Amino acid sequence: MNNQNKSKKIFILYSLIVVGFIIFLGVMLLTTLKSRDLPSLYTKESSKAIRGSIISADDFHIATTIKLYKAVVNTHYIDPKKKELFVELFSIYSGIDAKEIKKRLAKRDGVVVLSYNIPQKQAQYLKQLSYELLRLNVFIERKNPLTGKTTLHGLSVVESGESREYPYDKLLTPIIGYPHKYEDEGYTYVKGVKGLEKKFENELQAKQDELSQGPRDVNGYIILNGESFTKPEINGLDIKLFIPVALQIRIERMLEEMREELRAQHIIAAVMDSKSGDVLTMASSNRYLPKSIKRSDYPSLNSGMIEYSFEPGSVIKPITFSLLLDKGLVNPYDLVNGHNGRYKIGRKIITDEHKFDWLSAENVIVHSSNIGIAQLAQKLSGAEFYQGLIDFGFASKSTPDLVYEKVGSVPHILQLENEIYKATCSYGYGMHANLMQLIRAYSAFNNNGRIITPKIVKCFIDKGKKEIPIPYAEQIQVIKSTTAQRMKKILIKTVNEGTGTKTKTDGLEIGGKTGTAHIVEGKKYVNEYNTAFVGFANDKKSKYIIGVIVIRPKKSQFASQTAVPVFKKTVDILVEEDYLKPDIVE
Repeated sequence: MNNQNKSKKIFILYSLIVVGFIIFLGVMLLTTLKSRDLPSLYTKESSKAIRGSIISADDFHIATTIKLYKAVVNTHYIDPKKKELFVELFSIYSGIDAKEIKKRLAKRDGVVVLSYNIPQKQAQYLKQLSYELLRLNVFIERKNPLTGKTTLHGLSVVESGESREYPYDKLLTPIIGYPHKYEDEGYTYVKGVKGLEKKFENELQAKQDELSQGPRDVNGYIILNGESFTKPEINGLDIKLFIPVALQIRIERMLEEMREELRAQHIIAAVMDSKSGDVLTMASSNRYLPKSIKRSDYPSLNSGMIEYSFEPGSVIKPITFSLLLDKGLVNPYDLVNGHNGRYKIGRKIITDEHKFDWLSAENVIVHSSNIGIAQLAQKLSGAEFYQGLIDFGFASKSTPDLVYEKVGSVPHILQLENEIYKATCSYGYGMHANLMQLIRAYSAFNNNGRIITPKIVKCFIDKGKKEIPIPYAEQIQVIKSTTAQRMKKILIKTVNEGTGTKTKTDGLEIGGKTGTAHIVEGKKYVNEYNTAFVGFANDKKSKYIIGVIVIRPKKSQFASQTAVPVFKKTVDILVEEDYLKPDIVE
């Protein structure tokens, strides 16, 4: 009986061992065959490339891009006992008030975005904080009741987009332009809409995002070995201008003051090197903040330099006179009948502000006689006059560096065969031009008869800080060198004896011409005016073309009392900033 019980116990024990072994083998087999979510032995990191900067001639970043990050947390994984610790630490590292963080966490359970606009430097601090929070066990593991998996989610800090920054606020607007934001796969990008931001969109935009992937270590960092792969980021090219911040600021402030003094709607001014075409300043009295454009800013979004096309008035007279002079159709000393200030061509009565009986041909320019230039212009054929205006650059783009230029217009050849059209066009009516076209045309008088294309952008700069120069446009000979020299003397005489006397500056060579023209509204001339002064200012080494337009001044309709003082103040600033050095003998 005892032997039988003993055998029975041994059998039961053996059976249990066999069953246990079978169960063990079954579990092992099931574990082997069952698909599992093992931690990846590989990891991947990416970083977005950014838009290039716009840099001034004196190396200030006037438009630049910063990355923005968002901080995300899942409230289900925050240990309730350490929630206060999380809030306090996140507040310290992010700079966001603790009350605001509590408010955001209380809004919903689950995934909460604590901030969308974290700057890059703070984002680095918060990434360090995320590791510290894990070390302090602020986050706890959670088991999914459906899958049975255990997961742990901490603080995530990820790139959310880019922001275009303008450290000098309104500086150089509207030339610099502004961008718009757009979303792509949850990331916010910017794209140029106007000005330099639009014109050089292809050069400024990021080229290639950074990507790194390969085996990871226990901390999740990529191990750089033969199995890893890295693709570097290639940011957009930087753009460097010829315009220095220091000069631009001074000119802009002066224009603002003069707008108030003259009670004008708008004043614009530009300075260009006569020898190279390098633009030192393009300034406007009316500007805006590119990041916060208001409805009241809408009229200022367009660049008056190229997008405001107007009848230029008497600043065209030197162009007309130079065409006559170049073709030998007039001698500067020829006498012209002033008709005592009133002259009829066809059905049109032409008048002069100052009455003349007779005056020399060159004094037609010096004293700005409409009657005189109207008579002289009749010596040009319609084809000669038309082609001359086209050669001087009217009705064509003045600069390749800006977009949306209004190129204006000149009368058709057949119209210019008509004596009335020829007369009115000779003193700047019946045609349209913008300021940069006038500056380009006047460069011929200060550059031996060659017109120069205004150049705003000096070069591109790549990731390695290498400058990629932009070629200069070919200078075009539009009148003979001798004609240009004669015109230069006449424009200097205009400043010394004529309508531009208030621009005189001791020790400098100053020449130029005033212009006043009625404004057209609804196809009718109204009792409002644009005034202009375009000319040059030279010392022994430097030669500059300067153009000024005063739009709708209320204080006076005369250029000599509006545009001329602005021109003079511009010259004074160029002297004070050491761009011009008067040759004064004590």
